[in-house]
Formats: sequence, structure tokens, C-alpha cells
Amino acid sequence: MIKPLLQKILVAINGSQDSIHAAMYGILLAKQLKCALKAVYVVDTATLKSLTLSKFFVADESASYEENMTADGERYLAYVAELAKSKGVKIETELKKGAVWSSVLTASDEFDASVILLGGRPHSHVHTGIVNKHDMASTTNAEIIGSSGRNIIVVKQADIEKLFKIA
Repeated sequence: MIKPLLQKILVAINGSQDSIHAAMYGILLAKQLKCALKAVYVVDTATLKSLTLSKFFVADESASYEENMTADGERYLAYVAELAKSKGVKIETELKKGAVWSSVLTASDEFDASVILLGGRPHSHVHTGIVNKHDMASTTNAEIIGSSGRNIIVVKQADIEKLFKIA
């Protein structure tokens, strides 16, 4: 007999509503399938470093942004942990720093995730050439999707909040 296909779920949190929806989906999936669940938030220090080197930011501004992003990440992870607790699901959380896509992949390797859950849309302007407000998240999702050797689910469940409330 083969082992269950889903044993460990990693959810990438970026603070967007789409990533919170992915967390809700992951919590319900972990509850139904009795899987281990981990949420990771990445402080994008790679972009901050690039902006500082290009003189767009001075070092003090960069440090201030990093502190703010770290506080945001801790707040989002605490919120996701509360959501999991409300459904009786254990969750591990981790705040990482670096390039978002590579840090998510590193976290998935360290956790030995069966699947990575992402919120939102995978790189929506690839075919249209149109850059929209979801560009940064879509680009990061596309990098994760293109670089990962793991299964990935992009959560687009429109009624996930409603399902989460009744579950």
C-alpha cells in the first residue's frame, strides 16, 4: 500500500487576501486529511537590498521597511495560527527573510511538504502583456511554480470564507 499523497501542507502567506484564503483552504484540507500544516511568511529582504543598492532607498529607510515588514509578517502568521486554532488544527509558522520564491522553496524542502498552497493567480499577464495590481504576487507565484519540484495548488476558491465559517 502506498503512503497518503498529502501528508504535509505548506502555505505561503504574503498578507494578501488571496494568501489568507489559501491558508483557510489549507486549514480545512489539513483537518479533513489529518495532515501536518505549516505557514511561512517571507520578508523580502532581497528586494530591499536591491532598492538600497540602486539608491532608491537609503540604508535607514531599508531598515525601517524591513522592521515594518517583519512586524506585518508576525501579525499575519499569528492571524493564520488563530484561524487554525479555531478549527482545532495544529499549525507550525515560520518567518523567513530573503528572496520570497527561494525562501518558500527552502521552507518546503525543510518541511518536506507534499504540496505548496499559493493564493491568487499564477502570473496573469504572461499571455496578455498587461501588468495589473497583482503583478508582484503573480510574479512570485510564477517563480515558485516554475522552480519547485513539488506539487502546487493555486487556491482560487471563491467561497472559501463561507466554507471556512461552516466547517
